[in-house]
Amino acid sequence: MKAMVINAFGDSSQFTAAEVSKPKVESGHLVIKVAATSVNTVDTMIRQMGTNLPFAPELPAILGMDFAGTVVEVGEGVNEFNIGDEVYGCAGGLADLKGTLAEYMLADAKLVAHKPKTLSMKEAAALPLVGITAYEGLIRAGVGEGQKVLVHGGSGGVGHIALQLANYFGSDVYSTGGGAEQISVIEKLGATGINYREESVPEYVNKHTNGNGFDLVYDSVGGPNIANSFEAAALNGQVATTVSLVEMDLSVAHFKGLSLHVVFMLIPMLHNYKREEHQRILTELARIADEGKLKPIVDKADFMLEDIGKAQDHLSSGKAIGKVVVSVI
Repeated sequence: MKAMVINAFGDSSQFTAAEVSKPKVESGHLVIKVAATSVNTVDTMIRQMGTNLPFAPELPAILGMDFAGTVVEVGEGVNEFNIGDEVYGCAGGLADLKGTLAEYMLADAKLVAHKPKTLSMKEAAALPLVGITAYEGLIRAGVGEGQKVLVHGGSGGVGHIALQLANYFGSDVYSTGGGAEQISVIEKLGATGINYREESVPEYVNKHTNGNGFDLVYDSVGGPNIANSFEAAALNGQVATTVSLVEMDLSVAHFKGLSLHVVFMLIPMLHNYKREEHQRILTELARIADEGKLKPIVDKADFMLEDIGKAQDHLSSGKAIGKVVVSVI
């Protein structure tokens, strides 16, 4: 089968086309014909940083985590899928899990769910990693009806899903963006847009919460921006973040009595720990999508499998809106 392989870690030129053996089905697994895969920041990190990351695969490696495709073989002990089923998930591309940048992949059935019927293959491939990340953070932070929820980075991969889900759960949703195009995306998805370049945190907290702060802040930007999340949160508020690799003074969080939830959705994949939770969340996301309440944004740029280097560079450029998706077939 055709695959895009890296033989060394480094820049995007490391991807080379190769013919590799089609995976053989194993107990508890599925062999899936991949129709589309999407690019996540962690994919570019693995390719660039390699062995500096504890979850980098051995070389030569097939990267790629998200996918949508069709089941072609079903392993022993798998009862919820049949040959011909359209499925999606986040199931490879790190540690010892072979990735999605190939015509076929082997996937643990616990990391796979039936594809949303109302989404195309490309749209479905855009959803798994960001969808699971957004859902997990919101649920852990106790998202609920009537809350004021602030999503940082609402036009990005995780952010644009988080604000749709917060809307679905009945919250009053606000989201930061850095310009007219981002604010337009945010508002089309049902949130009140906040241009963080034009309004300071105290200004938009006063404007939208009468100075009380937001009940829940979902920070998909992270890093130093966590300080803004703490400042924007209400007393005893909840903050969820996807990027907590930062050293900072937690005094503000302490004196406001905040709860911080750090989301690292790769844990089930890396440690074979509660993988069935990913299937459950993906099934729930498919249901919400099929109700017309959740739709991933696919960036306008078209890429095929052999263009994966260009696709990763496009994501890294910061110019993408929504998810960068690669068609495999």
